[in-house]
This record gives sequence, C-alpha cells and structure tokens, in this order.
Amino acid sequence: MGERAPVSAEETLVRYDNPVLVTKRQEKVPSPRAGASTQPCVPTEAKKETEEILNAILPPKEWEEDGQIWTQKISSTPATRLDVINLQEMLDTRLQQRQARETGICPVRRQLYTQCFDELIRQVTINCGERGLLLLRVRDEARITMEAYQTLYCSSIAFGMRKALQSEQGKSDLMDQVAKLEAERSTLEKQCMELKQKTEQLERRAAELRAAEEKRHQEELLALKKTNAQLKAQLEGIIAPKK
Repeated sequence: MGERAPVSAEETLVRYDNPVLVTKRQEKVPSPRAGASTQPCVPTEAKKETEEILNAILPPKEWEEDGQIWTQKISSTPATRLDVINLQEMLDTRLQQRQARETGICPVRRQLYTQCFDELIRQVTINCGERGLLLLRVRDEARITMEAYQTLYCSSIAFGMRKALQSEQGKSDLMDQVAKLEAERSTLEKQCMELKQKTEQLERRAAELRAAEEKRHQEELLALKKTNAQLKAQLEGIIAPKK
C-alpha cells in the first residue's frame, strides 16, 4: 500500500475504515526481526463474527483509481455518545448543503436518512449482532415497501396519462360530433325555412283562389237571381191576360 492517500468513494454518513489497496500479485510478507517478541494481532471469534455481520449488512466498497483497485470496509469501531451527536449534526448539515426538501418526495433526503439509518445499524451491530440483524430486516422491509410504493406511483402516473390521453381523444371525438350535429342542425333549419316559405306561398295562393272562387260564385248567384227574376216576370206576363 502506497503512502499516497487515495480519493475515497462517495461521501456517506456511514463510518468506514481507511481504504486499502488491493494488489493482484502475492506480496512478500517481511520476516519478523530476530529476537522480536511481538506476535500478530489475531482477532477474536466474536470480532470476526461481528465483522462478518457488518460486511453482510453493508458490503465493502471498491473503486479503481489510476489503474489501482481500492477497497474500503465498514468500520467495526464502537460508537460513543459524541459520535451519535456528530452523526445528527452531520445529517442536518448535509440536508442543508444539498438543499433537501422538508416535505414531499425528495431523493436527496431519502438517501441521507438511509445512510444515517445504516450508520445506526452499524453502531448497534457492534454491541449486539442479533439486534443489528433484526434492524437489517426492518431496513430491507422498509426498502421493499418504498420500492412497491414507487412502482405503484409510476403505475398511477402512467394510468393517469393514459386516461388523460383517452379523455383528450374522447373530447376531440365529441367536438367533431358536435360540429357534425351543428352542421346537420343548420341544414335542417335551412330546410325548415324553405318549407315555411313554401307553406306561406301555398296558403297565400289558396286564399287568393278561395277569394276568386267566392267572387265567381257571387257573380253566378247574382246572374241566376237576375235570370230568375226575368223568367218570373215573363211568366207573370204570360199568365196575367188569362185572368
């Protein structure tokens, strides 16, 4: 591992150990000095189990830089009360720096609170692995529920868009139908006006014919009365001398 400090992975609220350079070739392990009584630090079984649980909860991060692969494991150092206070302050600071929304859907706020919850799981797991695993179940269940809500939200958005398009299409069809009915109404109104004019003309012509017929009837009646009077006078003239 070189002396140059590598650029760490994405900044997170979870506490990690220092990055370690991963080499592909087998490095020689320097032999201990003669007479040295120092023995390698062998982690206890409980510490190994805790580290395994931590790695299962939060897998190590890996990234490549300048052709070198770096890895960084989650820290197994117990947290103090001051660490918890600092975590809260860091959370508030990050929320303010990244301008997270206070309400509503906000990916930034969700990401920061997820990191904060992961750090709390890390701190709890160091003291009690079983409690950490139970919190892991809670975290995963909440994540699955959130993903289900996201899927439902996306489906509702797509459903709403389809309904909006259908309503717009239906509105267009209704507008076309309205225009067609208005054209038909205009045609019928025009036909109605033409029929009304024809009716008025027929009524006027019928009235004129009726008046002419009455006048002719009156003239014929007068002529018949006049002829009747003449015939009556002639008849009286013929009958009168006989008396």
